[in-house]
Amino acid sequence: MAAAAKAENLSLVVHGPGDLRLENYPVPEPGPNEVLLKMHSVGICGSDVHYWQHGRIGDFIVKKPMVLGHEAAGTVVKVGSSVKHLKPGDRVAIEPGSPRENDHFCKIGRYNLTPSIFFCATPPDDGNLSRFYKHNADFCYKLPDNVTFEEGALIEPLSVGIYACRRGGVSLGNKILVCGAGPIGLVTLIVAKAMGAAQVIVTDLNASRLSKAKEIGADFILQITKESPKEVARKVEDLLGSKPEVTIECTGAESSIQTGIYATISGGTLVLVGMGPEMVSVPLVHAGVREVDIKGVFRYCNTWPMAIAMLASKTINVKPLVTHRFPLEKAVEAFETSKQGVGLKVMIKCDPNDQNP
Repeated sequence: MAAAAKAENLSLVVHGPGDLRLENYPVPEPGPNEVLLKMHSVGICGSDVHYWQHGRIGDFIVKKPMVLGHEAAGTVVKVGSSVKHLKPGDRVAIEPGSPRENDHFCKIGRYNLTPSIFFCATPPDDGNLSRFYKHNADFCYKLPDNVTFEEGALIEPLSVGIYACRRGGVSLGNKILVCGAGPIGLVTLIVAKAMGAAQVIVTDLNASRLSKAKEIGADFILQITKESPKEVARKVEDLLGSKPEVTIECTGAESSIQTGIYATISGGTLVLVGMGPEMVSVPLVHAGVREVDIKGVFRYCNTWPMAIAMLASKTINVKPLVTHRFPLEKAVEAFETSKQGVGLKVMIKCDPNDQNP
């Protein structure tokens, strides 16, 4: 009996800085509005790695063991008594943030801003890097047959790109600057092109990431070496032929935010997606006198249906983002790979009987 229970619900758990363990958790029982999912594919995010390395992100501190993982897709195995739109066997993508109450932010459609939101793998809430996981059924979205589990898992980072482009007002014919060619910069590039951007330029320090950006549709790439933010802005303008209407900053680096302000056209928009230090020095008056609007992004809201439609119609292709795959049993090794920054998106396969994309 003990041996049979051993593989019950293998989960990847962070206990504190540098302390990552594979442990067996009980299989959860779904509540009336929840579904129990057999997890299939879970992507590793930079935030997962950060919680493992540092035990905290800003004010979110790992005070008790926490299951990691929030970029995920799986199959419904059990539904709660009130769930009507899903049934066992349905393949779903999980939106990791689900509000606990219907507050002011929910009522105005910006539920991502509700302070009490449940969010996978953000302390104290457990994530879904496990064999089985239960979630609010309203935040599980059925996947069409032609969308893979891995594409379903990639909807989470893709949603950041959709929401950033939406906040920036990206539209037909725009010239766009994307700062950073990590997974978020690349999904932002993909979405901007799908939304009709005429030209997108991507900047980064890393040549291999920039070549990936070129491969998936960047019109121009610019490797940053020792240039000042003003010099980078000048190079961006030279390559595009004019300043970009929208800059989407995906690094959080102070110099990159400065570049974003200098580079964006007067009357344009700078969208801040990357998470850096709380206090940064920026040429704010430069933005003010040129009416460069600066907008923040906190995760996303109302993006999953659009993402699924774009994937199902083949309007966008996120498959090239996945560069490494590991079974759940080798999740610690997967995290080491992700930490080293080799490749782009590392995917963990949670179903021992189905390791397909």
